Amino acid sequence: MDLKLKNKIALVTGASRGLGFATAHQLAAEGAIVVINSRNPESVRESARKITEDTGSTCHALPGDMTAPSFPQQLVDETIAICGGLDIVIANAGGPPAGSFETFDDAAWQYAFELQFMSQVRLIRAALPALRKSSAASVLTVTSISVKLPQPNLVLSNSIRAATVGLTKTLALELGHQGIRFNSILPGWTETERVTELMTHRARINHSTIEEEIHKQAKDSPFGRLADPEEFANVAAFLVSPAASYITGMMFPVDGGMYKATF
Repeated sequence: MDLKLKNKIALVTGASRGLGFATAHQLAAEGAIVVINSRNPESVRESARKITEDTGSTCHALPGDMTAPSFPQQLVDETIAICGGLDIVIANAGGPPAGSFETFDDAAWQYAFELQFMSQVRLIRAALPALRKSSAASVLTVTSISVKLPQPNLVLSNSIRAATVGLTKTLALELGHQGIRFNSILPGWTETERVTELMTHRARINHSTIEEEIHKQAKDSPFGRLADPEEFANVAAFLVSPAASYITGMMFPVDGGMYKATF
């Protein structure tokens, strides 16, 4: 199936590793021109180099901290200056630390809010003028299955990612008449560095090993395993592509059936 992504310009944040990297790699493999962002300059530049080398498509690296209020606008401006426009925005951010409600003070809540929610608000707001000029405008927010099924010891992520789902649905309704689509993917447990960090936390609490915690979590899926980042990226590439032109305002679990409810 031709996703019609060739020469589309895509900006992916949080993309030096994990789900963001896998998605940027898949978009480039489909022929898109990709810009990736992450806080670590060396890491994001190495990731862009690898994407270009693997796919033969252009991938640019623009390092910077998405929690800095002025940076999302700067990132969009630099993307447009380099690429000449913008068609696709994938608003992805790393997760906050694990812990229960009483372990976090106001500063931790505020940082999580800036990282997971306001960075996406500012990025989308900055991108809208360019997206209005695109014939294939699409925004994808990356949230978590925790918005449907809150996860133990992830109170910050459980709470704040739910706000992003509300934002995504609202923008789909407000801006659909302008030809801009908004969707969200709710990933489940996937084999990423972030999940390894969370399983390390669980292992410490439960006096077990990372491998044991991964095995226990994997049993929640009918497949009996965690997802591969590429499986997330395949869905993401489709949703932002012109091939999904009549899909907007949807929240897609990519969780291997771990969420058991019907709706």
